[in-house]
Amino acid sequence: MAADAAIFVSKRLQRAAFALLCILATQMVLAMASRQPEPVARGAAARVSLQP
Repeated sequence: MAADAAIFVSKRLQRAAFALLCILATQMVLAMASRQPEPVARGAAARVSLQP
């Protein structure tokens, strides 16, 4: 009987849990998309020689 109750509750909460996961994933994607690129230090940039 306890197993039946647990399955019933889990079935009822599936949609809510899925919606919460979708909201969290959307928030993470938006946070990653709105990040500003980090400035590169002058000495850390690669230098390319143009002389043959």
